[in-house]
Amino acid sequence: MIVNGTMTLAPKLLFADPKGRVMEHPYLLATLRSGEELVPPQDKPIPLPSAGRLVHLPGRLPVGLHPETGELELVREMKMNGKTFVPSAVGALLPPGYTRTFLPGEVKAEGPVLPQWAYTAAAWGEDGPVAWAIHTDTRSHWDPERYSTPELKKLVDAHLARFPGNRVLKQLTTCAMLYRCFTSQNIFYVRDEGAIPASVMCNARCVGCISDQPADGPPASHERMDNGPSAEEMGVIGLHHLENAPGRTMVSFGQGCEGEPLTRWKYIAESIRYMRARSSRGSININTNASLTHGLEALFDAGLDAVRVSLNSAVKDLYEAYYKPVKYGWEDVEASIALARERDAYLALNLLLFPGVTDREGEVDALARLVKKYRVDQVQTRSLCIDPIQYLEVARDKGAGGEPVGIRELLRRLKAARPGLVIGNFARGLEERRNAGVRR
Repeated sequence: MIVNGTMTLAPKLLFADPKGRVMEHPYLLATLRSGEELVPPQDKPIPLPSAGRLVHLPGRLPVGLHPETGELELVREMKMNGKTFVPSAVGALLPPGYTRTFLPGEVKAEGPVLPQWAYTAAAWGEDGPVAWAIHTDTRSHWDPERYSTPELKKLVDAHLARFPGNRVLKQLTTCAMLYRCFTSQNIFYVRDEGAIPASVMCNARCVGCISDQPADGPPASHERMDNGPSAEEMGVIGLHHLENAPGRTMVSFGQGCEGEPLTRWKYIAESIRYMRARSSRGSININTNASLTHGLEALFDAGLDAVRVSLNSAVKDLYEAYYKPVKYGWEDVEASIALARERDAYLALNLLLFPGVTDREGEVDALARLVKKYRVDQVQTRSLCIDPIQYLEVARDKGAGGEPVGIRELLRRLKAARPGLVIGNFARGLEERRNAGVRR
């Protein structure tokens, strides 16, 4: 394989046996998936990060590339140590700060809908496992080694004793200890961006929702709260974090373990007023589908200063095919984005990336127009956590067309559309925003 004019040994195909043990194929090379297409290895993979891991994909057959003929080969069976078995394809899961560029080269056979993870193309390189990804945010404060430390349980217990019976802390305890959510753990570590879950309801039916799935879908990876907390319950937790977390201090409404926070905008507005009446420190952010523009306006009036809008596309039919909005549409999302710019909030997009769909020529153009028109401050890249085949069924014949240009080129074009645009995986604190260099 030639990369940037240099000859390298092409990475070998990985497969797993029925017990999930991962092995390299004796001669076949890895293939990649870009949307509907299986393609030969291209672009330069990176060594699998130390916090990344290889996973097998049950019910998915690996597809390799014959090094001599250049033909794709579907691997239906393997024979090892005298035993014949049906192999499973293998992918990688990446730690925070990385964005995948290709999906695993596989074909669905018989098997379940895969659990909600961002499956990334992986292979066996000259020095070990490799993955097709970009290190899009190199800041170290989200390093996995800083989380789930031995003292976390003691910190959780201390917080629960400080705020007995608080429903926000009850949910955050589950998220921090069971789901190992970094943003939830930050509340107990009292640092950086801390989560404030607010809602049990949602006005979207996202195909890849991680907290609510239909009976025929994959198991939801998170469980929502039983009922929404009061404004004061949210306010006291947020205030403690803003007052005591050093440096990059922020609280964020809207987490993966809950519904849409704007469905409880009145309570959130009251909690923001509670915090801001007692402290001017730090940033207050909301992660949202941006469906209820009037609710977002009330939050700005209360003191909200940052908003991160989640979307998979800037094209109406593909957006709505994935989000399945209830009593709102793409036009409402765009109106909220426009409002955020009018109110001079820090405006970020939580872009759910899917190689071969998000980077189609037409999709890239639509995203670039959105970023330019509303002078977006940051695009937070997030590899969409979903069974690849499931999302391809959603996206088929939807959105803007054109050939995929690649994830690297997508990000380059977004930066070209908006000089100073921040591309990264993590939210920026107040001081970081001032130094970001975006011209509004």
